[in-house]
Amino acid sequence: MERAERSVRRANAMKKTELEHLIQTLKTRFEQNPNRHPDIQWDDVQTRLDNHPNALKSLQAMEATGGEPDVIGLDPKTGAVTFCDCAKESPTGRRSLCYDRAALDARKENKPKGSAIEMAEEMGIALLTEDQYRALQKLGEFDAKTSSWLATPPELRALDGAIFGDYRYGRVFIYHNGVQSYYAARGFRGVLRI
Repeated sequence: MERAERSVRRANAMKKTELEHLIQTLKTRFEQNPNRHPDIQWDDVQTRLDNHPNALKSLQAMEATGGEPDVIGLDPKTGAVTFCDCAKESPTGRRSLCYDRAALDARKENKPKGSAIEMAEEMGIALLTEDQYRALQKLGEFDAKTSSWLATPPELRALDGAIFGDYRYGRVFIYHNGVQSYYAARGFRGVLRI
């Protein structure tokens, strides 16, 4: 968790050159992946970023932890832009995490470095829901070698379970696991609506 916490702190103290580099990285990724955002123009995204500068901290944290955020949607009514982690595999800087703080506290030995829910909150993003994860998979093949924790319905979490997804054998799978579990190949993908 230390590396991720450093990334989050660093994002909170971004310099002008870092901001410019981040925006150029986002723009380049946007231009290289038009299938993720048909009918959306970069100028609309840039305007939204200009009007919501605090969102850049979250985008920097997503980038710094290996998420490779990209635009996956725009609300035509509000103009809100949706960014999502589009790295081929679950972000490397967000793996080996149990589901949430309660799960971390309940674990007696071999505790992981942190929890997915807490890290997402620190970054100012949310875990993908099952529906968002399935929609993302229509834009490419993600998590073919890894898996990602997903926002879990409260009734399942109340039973000490959580869901995660991956892509195997040409299809998306959604599974369940105990909230205290953690794996080197499981992280989480975040979504940010600006």
